[in-house]
Amino acid sequence: MTESDRGLKRRRPDRQAAERRKAQRWGHVSEYLAALYLLAKGYRVLAIRYRTRLGEIDLIVRKGDLVAFVEVKARVGEQAAVDAVGFTTQKRIRAASDLWLSKRKDAARLSRRYDVVAVLPGRLPRHFANAF
Repeated sequence: MTESDRGLKRRRPDRQAAERRKAQRWGHVSEYLAALYLLAKGYRVLAIRYRTRLGEIDLIVRKGDLVAFVEVKARVGEQAAVDAVGFTTQKRIRAASDLWLSKRKDAARLSRRYDVVAVLPGRLPRHFANAF
């Protein structure tokens, strides 16, 4: 391998990192699509990508006295999206939601729900209320 070949190799972008960035961008776009979809269904968006030391919640939405903590999954099929929210993810979202609620003065009168929104290619998002 010549000196110039090594230089080209070093400048070539890391494929895995590029794919990771692309997936992350698509995830962010999916979260905004899900937020718009829920807005159209009458929800008010309180937070997008709410981060705590315990985990992240993709969307926090409210309709009346109901607060829904929403996990957004961009998948090819609906079932794949729902199945992608495993026990560990559910536990993380519940812990983060407890922390979010602990900071709210009106937490006692709010009911909570955990939803999944599947963002599917070429179709409207699909909302699974009370998914876990």
